[in-house]
Amino acid sequence: MRTSVVDVGSNTVRLMVADAEGGVPLPVHTAKWRLRLSEQVRPGDPVPEEAVERLVGAVADASRTADRWGASGPLAFATAVVRAAPNRREVLRTVQARTGVPLCTLPGEVEAELTFLAARRWMGWRSGPLALLDIGGGSLEVAFGRGRLPGFVASLPLGAARLTHEFLAGGRDPASPEQVKALRRRVRHQLRDAAARIRWEGPRTAVATSRTFQQLGRLCGAPPGRYGPFTERRMRCSDLGDAVGRLAALSAAERARLPGISAPRAAQSLAGAVVGHTAMKLTGLDAVALCPWAIREGVLLRHIEDGPAWWAEVVRRSDEAAPPAPVPLRLASASN
Repeated sequence: MRTSVVDVGSNTVRLMVADAEGGVPLPVHTAKWRLRLSEQVRPGDPVPEEAVERLVGAVADASRTADRWGASGPLAFATAVVRAAPNRREVLRTVQARTGVPLCTLPGEVEAELTFLAARRWMGWRSGPLALLDIGGGSLEVAFGRGRLPGFVASLPLGAARLTHEFLAGGRDPASPEQVKALRRRVRHQLRDAAARIRWEGPRTAVATSRTFQQLGRLCGAPPGRYGPFTERRMRCSDLGDAVGRLAALSAAERARLPGISAPRAAQSLAGAVVGHTAMKLTGLDAVALCPWAIREGVLLRHIEDGPAWWAEVVRRSDEAAPPAPVPLRLASASN
């Protein structure tokens, strides 16, 4: 049995086709379509018609690709950029009408829960009390838990693309020290309460997921992706702090020549590094393990365990909710 997931992020639409035999999502094919929605949609603004057309084309291509690989209709979801748009409902209905794929949005807290589930499964029970950090384009997800599911989750408007728009898009490249200082001050303010909770919980293990953290980890000396997902990768807070200074001194074009920093993400790499470093400092995390499983694997795991009825309920709630609101969909029992 093959299942597919389509993840509409702030920069790309990503497809993963996976074998789901035995309860473990094993990828057999991945593909991506670059949309760069975050460059066309400022936080809180509607998704423009041209961007919707490109989104429809990407989702249609992803659906056809999944079908060629023998997968069932994709579990398709959009993250913060679409979720925060005032025309979110119209975007979702247009995509479904034009492609037949029921695209939905996940509340940020549900993203955190599903990403935590994926990280827990990847890291295993030996990791003990687990803290999670996940930087997306529009939001930062934070979670902590002692079991299969988190006992604490938070979704904060601290995405790398969002903060780049707000603090680093004033025409200066490289950014000024004042811009970086204001950005860090915003991150500290927004993270204060969630960070205090993580410190109080005292995690044994901390993990970081997302493409942003993967690229920052490579910049900080983690092994490259060609070594495979089972290679251990860690990133120290002190190394990330050094990387912030390094990135701040360079233009976006110069950052794209650094190890691990891709050209499409070079402009937002500084904001991502500031968020990651500030989060690690405030939560008292000296190092994080870089986890290759994240939201897509979490969606697949939940679908494997609870079947199509779970996803149908997610889509229904997404269509009915207006405006977007963080209504957590509790995962199944935290028992093994």
